[in-house]
Amino acid sequence: MTLRPDEESTRFRISEKAEPFWGDWNIMVMRDFMAPGKSVALAENAMAATSHPQATLAALDILRAGGNAVDAAIAAVALQGVIDPHMTGIGGDCFALFTPGGGRPVALNGSGRAPAAAHPEFFREQGMTAISDLSVHSVTVPGAVGAWDYLSATYGRIGLDAILQPAIRAARDGFTITPRVAHDWARYAERLRRHEPAARQFLPGGKAPVTGDRLYNPALADTLEKIAREGRKGFYEGAVAEDIVATLNALGGLHTLADFERNRPDVTEPIEADYRGYRLLECPPNGQGLAALLMARILDGFDLGEGKVSAADRIHLLAEAAKSAYRQRDLHIADPAHMAVSVEALLDENRIAAIRSAIALDRAWPAEALDMPIHKDTVYVSVVDRDGNAVSLINSIFASFGSGIYAEGSGVLLQNRGSGFSLADGHPNCIGPSKRPFHTIIPAMMFDGDKPYLSFGVMGGQYQANGHAHFISQVIDRGFDIQMASDQPRSFFTEGAITLEPTISDEIRRDLERRGHRTQIADEPLGGCQAIMIDHKRGILWGASDHRKDGIALGY
Repeated sequence: MTLRPDEESTRFRISEKAEPFWGDWNIMVMRDFMAPGKSVALAENAMAATSHPQATLAALDILRAGGNAVDAAIAAVALQGVIDPHMTGIGGDCFALFTPGGGRPVALNGSGRAPAAAHPEFFREQGMTAISDLSVHSVTVPGAVGAWDYLSATYGRIGLDAILQPAIRAARDGFTITPRVAHDWARYAERLRRHEPAARQFLPGGKAPVTGDRLYNPALADTLEKIAREGRKGFYEGAVAEDIVATLNALGGLHTLADFERNRPDVTEPIEADYRGYRLLECPPNGQGLAALLMARILDGFDLGEGKVSAADRIHLLAEAAKSAYRQRDLHIADPAHMAVSVEALLDENRIAAIRSAIALDRAWPAEALDMPIHKDTVYVSVVDRDGNAVSLINSIFASFGSGIYAEGSGVLLQNRGSGFSLADGHPNCIGPSKRPFHTIIPAMMFDGDKPYLSFGVMGGQYQANGHAHFISQVIDRGFDIQMASDQPRSFFTEGAITLEPTISDEIRRDLERRGHRTQIADEPLGGCQAIMIDHKRGILWGASDHRKDGIALGY
């Protein structure tokens, strides 16, 4: 096979004699083409995987027009902020992992902070023991736009003006509601009725739109155009910030224009842990990536190869690992400036070995409820371009429709990340002035040596750390291609019970209950997944997008 001249500079080298990336081709399990499902996507030059087909198309259009992976990822997620408003938007936060072709990975923390006036005593004096996810006090300063601006200016190629055009067009010219979006919109419509401006925008005619309906948001289009021209200043200073602050203050919020102006993302190094000889990379706290690393290290001590354990065994071990990892998460993860226990200490191998030794295959540990509120919504995007740049990016407004508070003049629906704060005195995650709350959204990558192998994320609020562990086990331990791995039935230990998707059999459920687990059937799908696998040896990108969402993975 001969490379075209314009391929000579690409990172991915194509060779007829190269062995498949994972070694023996026959160990990769292929899907049953007689059963419902879809094939993994393949491409040679670039790939995008999102949870909405229009977002994937927008990313590919940017890539074909000369943009790189960073440009494409921002374009996709910005568009989803318009067409998936219950999941994400410029009123939310963003985390990202970025690996430049041939370079070191970086982690970007684009999470916002509490107002400078948010002293814990203020809330306690009002008799509050927790911050409601529908309260104005749950709104932290949105960090997404600052993250996009930094990524674009530092690593992008074509600038925000070009990147934001798909989102601007959708907001101004209208967009069509897809099936999963319609389902979620109807399910959480009541959150919007509490705030008249939100109801006017998102419940036209007093009801949730249905599949095929067309919606518009001209105010949001104007704001996106301002950001396209001015970058972060177009959001954090001037008319947009003034509109948001006025909206929040009218509801009793403590936010000021100064809180918005000084908000900036942080650039750090990823944290990582070994799983079967691969390096699992996550963003450091205040996100829950550490919990995913804890679960990976715990499970690394068990043989989960195909045929080595039963389906019930897999669910049981995943639940037992989650009990410990999530407990450590709830006790310790917070704004990194306020954590009392280090990441290194929590990942200490002696600690991990002690946890493993306490896990029995035939019986469950006593169940403990999670401390944090349950929340399930976000948007995750993965993009890899022809130069080997890989982006794993997640953007969220937290709960469905966030706080439900809508700044009507600027078209910004505001997140409720502040509900993740504790009000317990002495807790590292207790709310405080200009403090970042604990976060659930976590992009991930997996490296094989010094090369990126997987760029992936599993949406679903609390589920995400559990989802990362489940996904990598399906790929590494069972040999599934990434679409099959994404499609596998899911389980999640939460609130003292294992929640099972209904595709898991009654026989497996009874087996788990005999071991001492309490089980319950999920009333909606557990999360969603996007992933791209990078086959360096053959110059191929493999893409997957979860069947639980409307999305698709495509490349060229």
